Amino acid sequence: MRELENLGFQRPTAIQLLAQKPILDGENVLLVAPTGSGKTEAAVFPVFESLLRVRGSGGEKPGIKILYITPLRALNRDIFRRLKELGRRLGVKVEVRHGDTPVATRRIQALKPPDMLITTPETLQAILPGKRMRRHLKAVRWVIVDELHEVLCDKRGAQLALGLERLRMAAGEFQRIGLSATLGSPEEAGRFLAGAGRSFKVLEAESFRDVEAQVESPHPTREDLKRAEEYSLPPGAVARIRRLVETS
Repeated sequence: MRELENLGFQRPTAIQLLAQKPILDGENVLLVAPTGSGKTEAAVFPVFESLLRVRGSGGEKPGIKILYITPLRALNRDIFRRLKELGRRLGVKVEVRHGDTPVATRRIQALKPPDMLITTPETLQAILPGKRMRRHLKAVRWVIVDELHEVLCDKRGAQLALGLERLRMAAGEFQRIGLSATLGSPEEAGRFLAGAGRSFKVLEAESFRDVEAQVESPHPTREDLKRAEEYSLPPGAVARIRRLVETS
């Protein structure tokens, strides 16, 4: 999508390349890659593309189509900040909801639901019983669970699993996409994400960042030579210290 290039996304990372086709094909997937490797974008970009395809074919239902679940409120806000501009350019309304969301904002969301809602496992449980929000959640087709490794061995894991099954009862089957850092047992995590009887794929990618390094070996000046003799230090070391001070 050209909008990605306009926002500075030039070259896809390894996990983004791995994830695109399976997600576009509607498969349940667990993306495993190191922090900073672009897992969020690996999940969201093809989901946005899928939503736009559905919209273009006239098959879009009113309500919340994408649910992005994270275990931390701070992460919610960060994800929202990263995705809201892309969503605006694509015509995908993105909003966030957690325990600190103002009452006025909650009312607006209940009246005019976003296309994508970023939330927590606890808030999902809280909004499911609500008549209006439950109706909006019936349109959910994609669920992205971030930081899956954080909830696997936690009471929030049971809460999340219960919330996803309650959501399935309201919305029917939906595509499940998990994001995680390196895991000891990714297959077990994939089974947890997909739930009993559902197929899934684990996609793992190592991430290596290009690092630009510049090696300098400044030539000692007369002043460097004087200081080197005064402090009994190698002239080259004094020259490097001087350069560090000059460029700091």
